[in-house]
Amino acid sequence: MPGKTQTIEAAVATPPVKESDQNTSADSQQSNEKAVEKGPQEPAGPAPPQFADGGWAAWSTVGAGWCCMFVSLGWINSIGVFQTIYEEDLLKNYSSSTIAWIMSLQTFIMFGGAPFFGKVFDSYGPRFLLLGGTFFHVFGLMMTSLAKEYYQFILAQSVCSGLGASAIFYSSTNSIATWFRKNRAMALGIASSGSACGGVVIPILIAQMYRKVNFGWAVRTAAFIFLGLLAIANVFLRSALKHKPKPFRVTDFVSPLKEPRFILVSMACFMIFLGVFLPGNFIVLDAIRHGMNANLAFYLLAVLNGVSALGRIIAGRVADKIGRFNCMIIVNMLSAIFVLGFWIPAHTNPELLVFAAFIGFTSGAFVAMVAAVIGQISDIRQIGVRNGTNFFCVSFAALIGNPIAGALIQRDDGGYSYMQIFSGAAFFVGTCLFFSARIVQAGPGWTKI
Repeated sequence: MPGKTQTIEAAVATPPVKESDQNTSADSQQSNEKAVEKGPQEPAGPAPPQFADGGWAAWSTVGAGWCCMFVSLGWINSIGVFQTIYEEDLLKNYSSSTIAWIMSLQTFIMFGGAPFFGKVFDSYGPRFLLLGGTFFHVFGLMMTSLAKEYYQFILAQSVCSGLGASAIFYSSTNSIATWFRKNRAMALGIASSGSACGGVVIPILIAQMYRKVNFGWAVRTAAFIFLGLLAIANVFLRSALKHKPKPFRVTDFVSPLKEPRFILVSMACFMIFLGVFLPGNFIVLDAIRHGMNANLAFYLLAVLNGVSALGRIIAGRVADKIGRFNCMIIVNMLSAIFVLGFWIPAHTNPELLVFAAFIGFTSGAFVAMVAAVIGQISDIRQIGVRNGTNFFCVSFAALIGNPIAGALIQRDDGGYSYMQIFSGAAFFVGTCLFFSARIVQAGPGWTKI
């Protein structure tokens, strides 16, 4: 029976109690009324499943999710190395802002596929979604390795590979969410560490093979590694739900935006996604501009993404203890401080390496917890649709973030201060919106949420 100390998370996740139980005491009745007001309305249909929160099937799905994150979001985390290679060699006749559209469009398509792929997941589960994603992602990378012209990079890397990465990403995050409630943030954090590991391995692999062999074989080698990891994921990834085909209705994706807390969370994610990828995308070029050796500069991405793996796992564990919204507010405020107070004045090699580690930890924690926060304020049977709505909104931030940064760099005559201020301001505004979403649910006082 819920009491006065009941957390918001428990109120959302616990099925409504019977009327006869509500009448046992005045205190519990008031508590349940608050839970109904703050929790999502249960849709018609069977009762939600009992979350396993462990066991072979659940943890093997987390392992498969790790592989999926490595090849999807890990690839997105590595786009800074492509920005550098394209500017210095393959597309050197194009401006920084024009080149940034290749990576921005890929990121937009990956996140923007959320409504379609989320609905497919809710109706059919992850199996065919992951198979299709495997084909398109690997095929797109193979075609990227052969690309010579700007439009070819757009079609192969941005569109084809982006669609495949999107299907892989949503099949994994949604599947993991169906197995866990209590330890959901930790499970998603462990899986999300795969993207951080990808962000360590892929830039080093691409940069070294590009310099020692050529760009084509660098990308093809990455594609073969992805194919092996996705073969493992296709064997072990599964959902805890029994999926039934559902009609596609646009209103399903619009209805979450009628909830004040959901729209505040989506606005917060939008603002932070404007700035979260900019350190990884431009730290190498910024370091080279300040005199760092090019070979060492490429390892900044490895440092950023390596520490990011720790941030995703540790923050996920902490978030399950102190509340996911509380943890979100803390890590994003720290990101704003690191960008505005540390990156802007950083000019020496040690300063830039330390900044890469700091921002890697906090930005990785944010990315890992997005799906957990949405899961906390959602009925798990609608997780695909609600994640889809949120990530579709986020995709527009991912689309315009890099080109805005590129334009600010040009406005700053090749300097990076304007872009850094933009990134830090995006983190700060997003933090304020997360805090507003927390107040809507629990008020300004400290409580686990």
